[in-house]
Amino acid sequence: MRIGFIGAGKVGFSLGRYLTEHEYTVTGYYSKSLASAEDAAQFTETNKYETMKQLVEVSDVLFLTVPDGEIPVVWERLKEIDLNNKIICHTSGALGSEVFSGMENQKVYGFSVHPILAISDKYESYKDIQSAFFTIEGSSEKIDEVAGIFLKCKNRVQIIDSSQKIKYHAACSIVSNFAVTLADMAGRMLLECGFEEKTIFETMGPLILGNAHNIVEKGTVEALTGPIERGDIETVEKHMSVLRGDELSLYKALARRTLCLAKEKNPNRNYNSMMEVLE
Repeated sequence: MRIGFIGAGKVGFSLGRYLTEHEYTVTGYYSKSLASAEDAAQFTETNKYETMKQLVEVSDVLFLTVPDGEIPVVWERLKEIDLNNKIICHTSGALGSEVFSGMENQKVYGFSVHPILAISDKYESYKDIQSAFFTIEGSSEKIDEVAGIFLKCKNRVQIIDSSQKIKYHAACSIVSNFAVTLADMAGRMLLECGFEEKTIFETMGPLILGNAHNIVEKGTVEALTGPIERGDIETVEKHMSVLRGDELSLYKALARRTLCLAKEKNPNRNYNSMMEVLE
C-alpha cells in the first residue's frame, strides 16, 4: 500500500513520519508550496512532487492534509485525474466523506480519518500519535482496509457514521480547545492574585494533569471533587461574589453541569439548595 500526502502542514508532516516509522511506504508530498513539500519529504525521507498528478500515479491511498476549506477545492482538482480504485482520505474532524461529491462516478473510495489528538508541532507531534484513537467514516467497501492501516500501528479505531461527525467534533473541541480557554481564564485570575505570569501554568500543572489522569483512569463521575460535589454552598457563593460578567456566567453554567455529575456520584445527597444558588 503506497500512501501519498496532499498538503505539507503539521498533520501531513506528523502522519507521514508516523506511517514511515511503522514501515508503510509513503510515496511523498504534493503542496501548493514546493518548499513545504520538499521540507516534508526530507523530514519523512520520502519524495516531493511538482504536480498532483505525479503523486496520484504512484499512490494507492491519498491523504488530503489541508485546511477544511481547501478539501473541496483539492477534490475538484483531483477529479480531473484518473482515480480508478484509489482511496482518498481527508483528516478533518468536522467534515464527512460526503465532501467527495461525485466519487461514485469513478471507482473511488472516500473517507474521513481523524486522530483524536492535538497536533501542534510538525516536527514533534508524530511522537504522540501512537496513543491516539482514530475515528474513521466512509465507503463501506474499503473501510476495513483503511482501519487496518492504523490497527497495524497498534492504534485504537472507532468507526462512526457521517451523520454524527459534527457532534463528534464538537465533543473533541470541548475537551481540547475549551480546556485551554478555561486554563487561560484561571491563569488570568491568578495573575490578579499576585502570581507571576511565567509560573502560573506551572502552578496549575499538578491540578490539570492530576485531573486528566483521574478522568482517564476513573471516568468523570469518580474524578469529580470540589465544593459543588461536597454541597459546600458557602464556598460557591463566595466564588460567585468575586466574579463578574462572562466569568460569572460561565462559572454558573459550568457549575450547573457539574451539579449533574455530583448528583450521579452522590444520589442520596440533597443538592436542592445548591441548585437554587446557581439559578
